[in-house]
Formats: sequence, structure tokens, C-alpha cells
Amino acid sequence: MTEGSSAPAIWANGLTRRYGGRIVVDNLELRIEAGEIFGLVGPDGAGKTTTLRMIAGLLAPDTGEVRIAGIDVRERPREAKPLLAYMSQRFGLYPDLTVAENLRFYADLYGVGRRERNRRLDELLAFSRLGPFLKRKAGDLSGGMKQKLQLACALIHRPRVLLLDEPTNGVDPLSRREFWKILHRLLGEGVAILISTAYLDEAERCSRIALLNAGRMLVTGTPQDVQQGIPATLLVLESPRARSVQQLVRNHLPGVRSVLFGNRVHVLQENGQEDMAGAVSRWVADAGLPLTAIHRRAPGLEDVFVWLLGREEAPHMDVPIIDVEKRPIPFDRAVSVRNLTRRFGDFVAVDHIDLDVEKGEIFGFLGPNGAGKSTTIRMLCGLLSPSDGGGTVAGLDIGTEAEAIKQRIGYMSQKFSLYDDLSVRENLAFYGGIYGLKNAGLRDRIRWALQATGLDAVADKPVGSLASGIKQRLALCSALLHEPPVVFLDEPTSGVDPMSRRRFWDMIHQLAETGVTILVTTHYMEESEYCDRLALIYRGRIVALGTAAEHKARLRHRTILDIRCTQAQDALERVAGCPHVLDAMLFGSGLHVIVDDADAASAALYEALGSAAIRVDPIRPVAPEMEDVFVSLIEETDRMMDEPSIRSSVAIESNGGGK
Repeated sequence: MTEGSSAPAIWANGLTRRYGGRIVVDNLELRIEAGEIFGLVGPDGAGKTTTLRMIAGLLAPDTGEVRIAGIDVRERPREAKPLLAYMSQRFGLYPDLTVAENLRFYADLYGVGRRERNRRLDELLAFSRLGPFLKRKAGDLSGGMKQKLQLACALIHRPRVLLLDEPTNGVDPLSRREFWKILHRLLGEGVAILISTAYLDEAERCSRIALLNAGRMLVTGTPQDVQQGIPATLLVLESPRARSVQQLVRNHLPGVRSVLFGNRVHVLQENGQEDMAGAVSRWVADAGLPLTAIHRRAPGLEDVFVWLLGREEAPHMDVPIIDVEKRPIPFDRAVSVRNLTRRFGDFVAVDHIDLDVEKGEIFGFLGPNGAGKSTTIRMLCGLLSPSDGGGTVAGLDIGTEAEAIKQRIGYMSQKFSLYDDLSVRENLAFYGGIYGLKNAGLRDRIRWALQATGLDAVADKPVGSLASGIKQRLALCSALLHEPPVVFLDEPTSGVDPMSRRRFWDMIHQLAETGVTILVTTHYMEESEYCDRLALIYRGRIVALGTAAEHKARLRHRTILDIRCTQAQDALERVAGCPHVLDAMLFGSGLHVIVDDADAASAALYEALGSAAIRVDPIRPVAPEMEDVFVSLIEETDRMMDEPSIRSSVAIESNGGGK
């Protein structure tokens, strides 16, 4: 193979890697050109990270070869390494250095000159919103902010090949949108990008994708080709009681896969089967359930993912749950706090929060990285003392009864608190002991946990050998061993694949049906719709509180046009200046555009995109999604808090005009 500009940016031939007797990557072949972004998707343990590490030269394949711009990575590593940058899932940061010092270190490491360095830092700080934290040590940042800093460090120089291993896990939608803008600019400069991601809407933005499972490539091609390649159609059911509708479909059609997406149920029907729409409508009506809409559409990537991987699994896994009815719940309200505040030096992380959460509620916290969600959770769990304010959790005072609170709640942190060197059974025994379980009671709860997670067959294997999705379920069951009436879940599904997320939320809803109160933080917007109520936290304050429907109603005065098109990032730049366009954002493989006149805007948009040779599906108005709400609320809050004149007028109005 030739070197230089005529060679592909990444070329992998026959890559195979085994661990013991298990094949992790099986005869994989890839060819990625300059200016192309290639996405790797697949369930936990599919081989994505191993593939990236072999391409980066950090792991030797058992067989096969890798070339970067024609240079063999194993034979000529000194020549290949400067051509690429690799961002792993584990933070490659120095916790005792500040944000600015970490960035300078990586700039020095890559030999970035001062002028280029300053320009790159301005771009990266704008993307990451880390500007206010330049003097803060990396070890003191939240998990999401650490990831954004690592992104910035990986992008400090302009490599020919960029390898990104799930780089946006734990990053809020606003930051992910800015991150993809940077990737698009890199593509324009001829950089080849290979990215693994757990976000299927991100995979839709790639030039090409590959779905891996058990180390094998199941399907590859453009996202559009992959979506059109499965012999199935999609029936979409919209209902405010979507979970009940899904259960009804499962009862009537046990062999058909159905997936919950917020207030929608997606039912995949293989081609050649009798149309189900009429029958489903009758079943829903007979059950007295509301049905807002029922229609067909082409499967999305996540539907394809579920369909391809789900053919070898049962349509859905029943998960045993804890029976809290056996234990009386000794309080009237799960959470009740007033003026809850936490300062770190001069920085106010949580700013006078008032919050009530009822028994049996699934309550969601949304917000950008660093907004104060995790700090709030840690105070409610008794892990961090408030600077001001107070209240009760599970009937106990958070100021004076923190230790007692810990025995009455379950807590699952962002990084699963499991011991990799211990077996599954040993981890459960350890946590059961911490919660005071003994003898037969402990054995019964361990037996329940193994059944609930489906881990009976690997009960004696070390946890470090398990995939993230299985660790996730084990971490949840560990937090539930003592049957707590209140459970806190801090970004529990970050980085796990879509099927694992679905199973996890099945467990959460079954648990809530028994009366357990669940408080959860998440960056997956469709997951936010599974919650009974949601609080959006930003700059340490609750800026919006209510149900998902109530949040969406905030945008009822806006007209949102959905644009499905090729080259979404190019399209975003084209539509920004169009007449009647108020705002535009990436949304999956297309755009959501806010306009003041739907008909006039549509005509202008067709003309602008057509002149740029961007193919567009029919433009249609759509109801707002939670991601639209999230972005809108953040931007609105920024305007309110950063413009003194607006702040003054709001203060006057809230005081009755100063009377």
C-alpha cells in the first residue's frame, strides 16, 4: 500500500484479538478516508474499544495489520504516532494540575506553537465552557467536566487521524452539539475520525457506520443504507401512558419486539406479516388507554440496533423486584428541602434550592455538566453537608441524621462503586454486610440480586471481566439489597448501549410500581420522559419544574420544523441566515428549526438547501422534544442572568412593580 495522501487515512486488514479463549475482535476490516467520520456502534463488550486501541498502536493484534496514512503502526510506531490522537474512555488527565495546566501540557506534548495554541484554546474553551474553571484542578471537576477537558486536550493539535472512544458519555446535549461542530470543522480540514458512541443520534451524523457484536461486523454502510437494509417497518404509538400501551402490546404480541421512547412505543414488524395497526388500535381502545397518534415510519438507527441484536434474545426480560409492601414506609414525603445551598470556597455549586418529592415518584434531574445535579444528590444522600438550608430525606434530617439517611436510601453513583477484583457474589456479600444484612437474610437477597441481573452463570467471575451494561444492573441491585424506600441514581445509564438502557428502565419502573421513590439524573433526553416530574438545574438553581408535558408546553408558542437531510452540519450553517428562522440545532441526522412563519420559512429553507445541493425530505412541523426544551431553557436562563436590564425588569415585576 502506498504512503501519503493517496493512502487511506486508516486501513485495517484482518484485525483479530483474543483474550484467553474468547475472540474479542474477529477478522475486522476497515478503510476510512481523509475527511470522513466513521462510527462504531454495538453493545457493551462488542469489541469497539479493543478495535480503537489496536488502531492507536496501544494493543497488538493477534493477527492482521493497521496502517495510518500508509504507515504500519506496529513496524513504524514513531512515524505513525504523531499522525493521530486518541481519546480513551478513562480520563488521561493530571488531577493535581489545573485546567489551564493540563491544556498547556498537551499542547507541549504535541508541539503546538504559541500562536496556534492560543487560537485552538479559544475554540476549545468556547466549546467546553471551561473558561471560568481555568484555575481549578482537574481532580476537582465533575465527571462530565473532566470528559470535556479531555476532549479539549485530545483536540489541542490537529491530527490527521482522530480516534474517539465514546467521547461524549456524560456530556449534556448542548455540549454534544458544540462538540459535533468542532468535529465537522476538522472534517473540512481533511481529518479522518473514527468514533465509538452509545448515542445513536450521533451515529446518524457519521459518513458511515459499522454495527459490531461479539467482535464481528454485522452490518456497515451509510446510516441511511443501514436503516433501509432491515426487512421490517416501524409502527409508532404515541400516548401519555406509553408504558401501559407497551405492556399491552407485549401481552398480545409476545414474539414482536417493542421499545419505549419517552411517550412513544416503537413496534417493529417484519415485512410480510399482517398489518398490526388496526388490531393494536382496538386493543388500546378496549383497555381504555389514551392514544394520541398511531402511524408508520422508516426505522431509525436505534430501531435497527434493537432489531439486529434482539433477534437472538427474548423480546423482553422479566426482572424480579423487591417487595416493599412487606416493610412500612416510615415517612409521608420522600424529599423536602428548603434553601439548600452548597459552596466550595467562593463558588456556589447549589444555590438555594426548594424541592419536594412524593413517595413512589420517579423524579428526574436534568442540567448541563457542572450545573449542580450531582452536588444536590450528594447532599440529599448525606454524603455532603449543606452550606445553608436543610430539610428531610426519607423522614430524616439531612443536617443532623446523615448517617441514618445512608441506611434508609440506596445510592448508585456515576462510576459504579463495584470492586473489579471481587466476584459478583463477593460484591453483593460486601454491600449486604455494609447495610447490616446477615445469614439467611443476606443469602436470600443475594439470590434475588443474581436472578434480577441474570448473573447466576457468572456469579463467581470477577466483576472486572463483565460488560458495562451488566455492571450497571449489578450496581443497582447492590444499592437495593437492604430494600430502601428511596433510591438515588446519578447518571446510571451513561455510556451503556441502548438495549442495556431499556432493560435498566424496565427495572426502575417495576421498582417504582411497588412504591419506591427514585431520583435520577440523566443526559439522555428520551429517558427524561420516563420520569413523573423533572427539574432542570442550571447554575446551581432549579430553573424549571414539572412534568415532561408541562415543560414542552413552554414551547407551544414556537413553530418547530423538522428537516431530514443529507450533510446536516452543512445544512445547519445554510439555514442560520434564512428569512423567518429564529434558531436552528442539530437533531439526530437532521435539524430542528424554530421559525416565526412555517410556510414562508419552508419555502426559504428549500431554496437555500437546494442551492447547496443538500437533499431534503419533506419539511414538516413537529411538536417540541425534550432536547428542544433543554436547549431553549438554558439559552433563556443565560439571557436572564447575564443581561442586567432584563434582571432588573424581572425583579421589578416579581415585586409588584416596586410597591
